Amino acid sequence: MNYHSATTDAAFKELTTRKDGLSHEEARQRLEEHGANELEGKSGKSIWRLILNQFLDVMILILLAAAVVSVLVGEGSDAIVILVIVVLNAVIGFVQEYRAEKAIEALRNMSAPEAVVRREGTEKKVEATELVPGDIVLLEAGNLVPADLRLYEAASLKVEEAALTGESEAVTKTTEPIADDDPPLGDRLNMAYKGTIVKDGRGEGVVIATGMKTEMGRIAQMLDESDSETPLQKRLATFGKQLSIAVIVICALLYGVGLLRGEEPLRMLLTAISLAVAAIPEALPAVVTIALALGAKRMVKQNALIRQLPAVETLGSVTYVCSDKTGTITQNQMTVQETWQPDDVALPGRADLTKEQLLLLCMALNHDVKKDDEGNYLGDPTEIALVEYVRQQEGYEQDWEKQYPRADEVPFDSTRKRMTTIHEFGDSYLVLTKGASEAMDDVSVQEAGPILRRAEELANQGMRVISYSYKVMDSLPEDNNPDTAESDLDFVGMVAMIDPPREAVPDAIAECFDAGITPVMITGDHPATAKAIATQVGILRQESDKVITGKELGKLSPEEFEQEVESIKVYARVSPEQKLNIVTALQKRGQFVAMTGDGVNDAPALKKANIGIAMGITGTDVTKEASHMILLDDNFATILKAVREGRRIFDNIRKFIKYTLTSNTGEIWTLFLAPLLGLPLPLLPIHILWINLVTDGLPGLALAAEPVEKNTMQRPPYDPAEGIFNRSLVIHIAWVGLLMGGICLGTQVVSMRLDDPKWQTMVFTVLALSQLGHSLAIRSDKVSLFKQGLLSNKQLTLAVAFTVLLQLAVIYVPFLQNMFHTQALSWGELGACLGVSSIIFVAVEVEKWIKRRRGRAVA
Repeated sequence: MNYHSATTDAAFKELTTRKDGLSHEEARQRLEEHGANELEGKSGKSIWRLILNQFLDVMILILLAAAVVSVLVGEGSDAIVILVIVVLNAVIGFVQEYRAEKAIEALRNMSAPEAVVRREGTEKKVEATELVPGDIVLLEAGNLVPADLRLYEAASLKVEEAALTGESEAVTKTTEPIADDDPPLGDRLNMAYKGTIVKDGRGEGVVIATGMKTEMGRIAQMLDESDSETPLQKRLATFGKQLSIAVIVICALLYGVGLLRGEEPLRMLLTAISLAVAAIPEALPAVVTIALALGAKRMVKQNALIRQLPAVETLGSVTYVCSDKTGTITQNQMTVQETWQPDDVALPGRADLTKEQLLLLCMALNHDVKKDDEGNYLGDPTEIALVEYVRQQEGYEQDWEKQYPRADEVPFDSTRKRMTTIHEFGDSYLVLTKGASEAMDDVSVQEAGPILRRAEELANQGMRVISYSYKVMDSLPEDNNPDTAESDLDFVGMVAMIDPPREAVPDAIAECFDAGITPVMITGDHPATAKAIATQVGILRQESDKVITGKELGKLSPEEFEQEVESIKVYARVSPEQKLNIVTALQKRGQFVAMTGDGVNDAPALKKANIGIAMGITGTDVTKEASHMILLDDNFATILKAVREGRRIFDNIRKFIKYTLTSNTGEIWTLFLAPLLGLPLPLLPIHILWINLVTDGLPGLALAAEPVEKNTMQRPPYDPAEGIFNRSLVIHIAWVGLLMGGICLGTQVVSMRLDDPKWQTMVFTVLALSQLGHSLAIRSDKVSLFKQGLLSNKQLTLAVAFTVLLQLAVIYVPFLQNMFHTQALSWGELGACLGVSSIIFVAVEVEKWIKRRRGRAVA
């Protein structure tokens, strides 16, 4: 049954109840039938399951295999180091997934603890979980609505529904049936929904739904089902699979070639194992995690709190930002923008007042705003904004309230759309009325045409228009009759208000477009207001940009909507399901979507989005738990700061992968080609493990601290369909790795022909130093290190210097010589190693010079 379109009598009949309430026995039976009035979620994964899942990732399995390999070759200490990395990565993954499971629990805890009901004619407090369909619930200001209700009594009842509908202002409730069979939730004025807050007045309603059958329950179901992987998770999973296949093929090939050449099976097995160790970037998960953690730490200082570390990198791939309007793009504070008055306005008996002062007088007296003990305004946000505006104007006189004390009032109701206050005015009474312009037309003596035209012009700019009128009466109206007080009024003027955009938002929107990101506004507000704000901040820029309402959206099939979705820039009056559908449609079009929100209604879409962004100030606990990131200042501009950081992080992760895979490729070529060329194995397994864990690890971590490049926000987002490896990266890894292997084997051949017994130590040193030189050269894809300067990334400079010292210690410290099977090099030999290894640095700098030349030629 559509209770909003039914009469209250029909609702009572359908629910088999009455205004005196259910009997205790009826309530007990219905509780058994319908269950407790609480939100449920599907049973979450057990802690042990969550822990086990962390070890089923392909990359983790490869690392565990590396640990086994280390044990097989007799290097237990290296196996322990690898296992520590695995456990650290698993702990971080477990914490992230466990926290994500808390979203449903937070939603479940939003239930009101108690509710006032009428049963058997007696009012009593009961646990909200005990409410059943048919219960009579009494509401008053400050109550959290405990279930979905069909209202049958509403006395100046206003309910704040922002958490459910996105409406920025409290909604005045009525009791009359609504003709539309399927209006948006925000337009169902005779309904009150679970989890919303009563801001003013009082009311009574009959419970029509409890628990998971409420609108809040439907959101809980969507939140329970929605989920999304980050680009980093997908890319690393693909990378791990590709790497594992490559390692198996290469090791099998090497082992087979060795057997065909007549090598000993055990010797070739050890060689293949060493090669597998060389191919596995053991430090990758740790470096990625640390890079994300450092990025998250920096972002907190810019008011962006990251809840799930992979979301840092996800920001670099965002192509759409779907943002709520109220509080994110706007200030969430109604502000007077403009006033308008006709010329012939005057108050009899106060000729000293200008027409502007007369309008200020009306605004100063006609309101219900009060101050608390600390001087803060209490009341309707719109009335507070009007009072604040008045008291800042030069024409305002502080003694007006005392000079014209209130004698009576006619409260606002949604039928009249007016509020009237009556004040002592000498021996007479001053009647002041405010309301919607069309409602004032019925009671004013002036010609309505010019007034309504001006009101329509302001409304089309997205403003809320409030009109004021007055008259003077000899005596108070009898029985507080609105028809007597609100008739034959003289029009004074109108006030246009709007929730203005945040100051930094227009520049942030422009930066979005420069960065290849499309901003979209999704709001529960009126479409005219949404369109005006979107135009003002720059979201609507072209004639092809569309504005659509939730009702219009509901008429489109999923296929039709998917075709239209990229041209729609503003959504107004949308439901929670539609927000989720918007995100889904964009994702089907290949977009990576960031979704902002603060209300419970936003939670499913935030969880489904590639990155969900909750409001830290106005956001509910549910929204925050469902999100990947929280804006501590609720400011849209902060999202762009986070995107910049996300792109920087992805740049740095890709730099580390370029560095470590080039290094590992060099090791592979060195080990793979030596037996084919008839040379003894140039490196021992301990040498490979040392290089991987030390030269890869320290410079790799330092690369995570590389500063942001200047053109970061002038280029498109990373293509979500593109893996970690693009064509340029693959080519670089291939030729530099081959060159690195070549100079190592060249060092081996020359040293052996010179009968130098230290040839293996020299190969070991050349490989380590060439990798360190490579780490310095790849800090930028095009900019020379000499232009960047060594001190622009002090961490990397120190990491390279420290790693060089460690390498020298391995060569020259006696007990380390025994452990690593090295020999002390002479100064001449060490100088030769340094000179040969610098070939890699020079070659990469030449590559960057060629790229710069090509870039200038194209420009």
